[in-house]
Amino acid sequence: MTTAEKPDSATISRRTVVQAAAAGAGIALAGSVGVLATAPGAIGRPGHHGLGYGPLVPDPEGLLSLPEGFSYRVITRTGETLLESGESTPSNHDGTATFEGPRGSDLLVVNHELGGPRDEWDHPVPLTEGLVYDPAAAGGCTVVEVVDDGEHVTEWVGIAGTSTNCAGGSTPWGTWLTCEETEDLAGENGMTKDHGYVFEVDPHDREACREPRPIKALGRFAHEAVVVDSRQGHLYLTEDASEPNGLLYRWVPPHGFRHGRGRLRHLSDDAGTLQAFRCFDSGGRFVDDLSRATRIGTVYGVDWVEVPDRDARETPIRLQFGQNEVTRSRKLEGMWWGDGGTYFVSSYARDESPGLPHDGQVWFYDPKRRTVTLKVLLGVNADPSKPGGLDGPDNITVSPYGGLIIAEDGEGVQHLFGANEDGDTYALARNELNLGTEEEPEYSEFTGVTFSPDGRTLYANIQTPGILLAITGPWRRNR
Repeated sequence: MTTAEKPDSATISRRTVVQAAAAGAGIALAGSVGVLATAPGAIGRPGHHGLGYGPLVPDPEGLLSLPEGFSYRVITRTGETLLESGESTPSNHDGTATFEGPRGSDLLVVNHELGGPRDEWDHPVPLTEGLVYDPAAAGGCTVVEVVDDGEHVTEWVGIAGTSTNCAGGSTPWGTWLTCEETEDLAGENGMTKDHGYVFEVDPHDREACREPRPIKALGRFAHEAVVVDSRQGHLYLTEDASEPNGLLYRWVPPHGFRHGRGRLRHLSDDAGTLQAFRCFDSGGRFVDDLSRATRIGTVYGVDWVEVPDRDARETPIRLQFGQNEVTRSRKLEGMWWGDGGTYFVSSYARDESPGLPHDGQVWFYDPKRRTVTLKVLLGVNADPSKPGGLDGPDNITVSPYGGLIIAEDGEGVQHLFGANEDGDTYALARNELNLGTEEEPEYSEFTGVTFSPDGRTLYANIQTPGILLAITGPWRRNR
């Protein structure tokens, strides 16, 4: 056997966790309320006086309301800004990351969540020569160079011919992993190649992006987001799927593999081991779905179960497991690495989940302790049309000023909102762009929330029609 094929020596068995808890060995389980350095303890309650940056001031331009002292700049906007090639910025902005660019610039990679045939979209990602995977697909990524706080902006294609590019994730070696949130095979939905993969995009090296190749070792499923554990080399991935609910995955690299620019794309299709997670409570009882957790601070132990057929030729991965083999959750969405582990989002739970209905969870997986802890639990939002209520967390980032910044993808009014270290929430921005009517307003979700490398600028997208925004202001640590 290779090392990747052997049982993980760090695996915490159910018996180990229970024994350690009983012995006071520092493994907190269900019911504890410990909070990590930048993690909220709870964000289901509204903020109190003095929290955050103050009330939101309505934007006279009707685009983005921000607190007093804050401002925004439109960096790209579908139908208005142009690529280097002279074509329109593609629509449906989604997952985004920032990198240090040349001469003090910010480099951003922006996903465009465009699924299905190209002719269904007014502004698909252009089929740039050498950067196309499947010429029938509409999605992909663009790279945006921002100079002098947005005075000068240049945008070009990073990858084209991919489908439904959703959250994705950055790597410690300075590249972007773009994820396809689809399971379309060649011949389905107009596609000429199989989809549901992860691709690597290098914002610093255009030549490295040529002849795109899927990283099949990371599985074929409805990918949402991915993060990299630079210490152990593991990759963690979320799946946004239903019937049944999706899974959290871990990819363990093969023995001797070393990460670096472009190395993932040269792996064999079956390299390493792809696993799905399985949770259990303090009594060693299997947890079938994360919606079972009803208290902030709930902690579950985690085991990992190997995926039988990662390319899912006949059966989707989430259907390859029996009823009591893996733990599921509805709409596993954004992820972000921080505090020595990964935060990940479950957007909501309703009748498709066996536990308590909710309008959002954020969990933290600690790879050293092999536990997941519930950090955020949003109760069901009774009236999403009213400002102030929160539901449907999606993309997420750890703030350099403490706590989390979360993009809302729910019903009704849409916010960027934060959570401080004490667990209280505050509104940071509100989308004022009404795509509906005065009688029946409609507001697009926020996506791609991420800070610039120097922490001065918060970038975020309004997905429809596709607007990349740079937000600046009197940032401070929120306590």
